Amino acid sequence: MTLLINARSETVNDKPAFKNAMRRRRCLIPADGYYEWQVAGGRKRPFFIHRRDGALFGLAALAESWIGPNGEELDTVAIVTAAASPDLAALHHRVPVTLMHGDFDRWLDCSEDDAAPVMAMLRGPHEGEFTWHEVSTRVNHADNDDAQLLLPITEEQRAAEEAPKPKKPTPRKPPPPSVDDGQGSLF
Repeated sequence: MTLLINARSETVNDKPAFKNAMRRRRCLIPADGYYEWQVAGGRKRPFFIHRRDGALFGLAALAESWIGPNGEELDTVAIVTAAASPDLAALHHRVPVTLMHGDFDRWLDCSEDDAAPVMAMLRGPHEGEFTWHEVSTRVNHADNDDAQLLLPITEEQRAAEEAPKPKKPTPRKPPPPSVDDGQGSLF
């Protein structure tokens, strides 16, 4: 089974994997920003994308439970995505659907068993609503979890990250086992 982590807003009501969740199990992921990577100069560079006004927001998402191949129950969440505005498309052509606090209750209200009332909410942010800056590649390692990951990268940090890494010595291979012709061996 392939885990789906994104749901395209244009087809979310048509895809069997999402249509029931869209009607009954909408959820939010609270956020102050998110990361996107772009290849530049042969390296993947991370960018922190956030609202220009610094406000918190929710990522529109869908929750679903699945039965795995061994009968185990697996709870999953997929973020709903939409086409990016021209400014955000410079980083990626798709963006998460972001909702402001005033829209949370409407998005989460699944009492009608109908997704039609919230379909208009499934759009990307307006041009200029979000901004971004490059951050350290430290975000690529789950062990790193600090406020520095949100700060713009400095020229010194970028130079240090792009500097060639010293090669680790290659471990020596053990010598091949000697060939035993069977003489003098009990086994």
